[in-house]
Amino acid sequence: MTTADATTTETAEEVLDRVGALQPLIREHSAQNERDRKVSDEVIAALQDAGAFRLAAPRRFGGLEAGLRAMLDLSALIAEADGGTSWVTTLSNINSWSTCLYDEATVAEIYAGGPDTILSGVVSPGGTARSVPGGYVISGQWPYSSASLHADWVSAGVWEVDENGDEIDQSMVVMPISDVQIKDTWYVAGMRASGSNTIVADEVFVPEHRLSSMLPVASGGYLDLYPDNPFYRAAFAPMLVMVLVGPQLGLGRAALQIAVTKASTKALAYTNIEQQADSVAFQLLVADAATKIDTAHLHAYRAADDVERYAQQGVYPDFAARARIRADSAVALTSVNSAVNTLLNACGAGSFADVNPMQRIWRDSNVGQRHAVMLPQVSMETYGKALLGKTDHITAIL
Repeated sequence: MTTADATTTETAEEVLDRVGALQPLIREHSAQNERDRKVSDEVIAALQDAGAFRLAAPRRFGGLEAGLRAMLDLSALIAEADGGTSWVTTLSNINSWSTCLYDEATVAEIYAGGPDTILSGVVSPGGTARSVPGGYVISGQWPYSSASLHADWVSAGVWEVDENGDEIDQSMVVMPISDVQIKDTWYVAGMRASGSNTIVADEVFVPEHRLSSMLPVASGGYLDLYPDNPFYRAAFAPMLVMVLVGPQLGLGRAALQIAVTKASTKALAYTNIEQQADSVAFQLLVADAATKIDTAHLHAYRAADDVERYAQQGVYPDFAARARIRADSAVALTSVNSAVNTLLNACGAGSFADVNPMQRIWRDSNVGQRHAVMLPQVSMETYGKALLGKTDHITAIL
């Protein structure tokens, strides 16, 4: 579907069902994805066919505008099979949602080929936009641009500068991937398959409609633009933070499933216990991990429900509410990370064998948790300030 009046009767539940059926394929490619530092083209194509990349695309172009909770569910479902694949899908979908910030002409360009477009992007201003007749000239570098190896378009934060090079506004621009270079810089301990490389723009021209100021975003100034569309009225920073929790939920569930599945076939090393499942110590560790994973889900879904409720009401959540949503993300992240570590304690050193997916889950979870947008310690400090009435914010992602 490529026209502006395209509609769909498809549901998010149908997409989730199809993606769930792809878990064996995704899991089969997970180890090779990590070695290649890129998700298999076969897996990406299968996810596109299943509608995974249209979940947050505009409905008028065949997308589903499914909402934050559905985005969390999709990311978690994919992460049960592979964290890196989930990260690619997650980042593309949040960039699809953020197309609401751009001019209608830009959105039409992005989705000219249909709703399954893949997007990469970095919010932090790593470059400049210099005004020229008809648009802007963009130069800069943006590291950690996840999904870069599969993207059709890339968005990037820029400082708009005047003729003297002085900063006059912070904005976002969107460029076709063919207009930029991808610098191969993503050599990391975890989330290796995410393709979070560095985007380089060298004097790239973008028409005026492909630049959008970020200043209204900080105050929810865009909400009035969508009186009939609550999906695009969601608060920007809470969306940006919470969507990244989705892969962690799936990683936690995957680690728990591995531990439980192997418990009846593996002995407790250097003891007389022939099955881990018979060990009280093992039972306690598994129960502890499971409740931590439950805690992560409860906080993530509470936050997602709040984001969607405010959006339905057309209300921009106040500082205290946004700070508490960030705290929910922190609790979810640290709970999953603690659960994975607990399961590694239960399962032992064999978990770190290359052939054991538990070690990849551990690395993916630890790297993903430390994404700069959602650092738990920043979130908790922000929430503490809100509770104490402090106004000295330490982050603009709020």
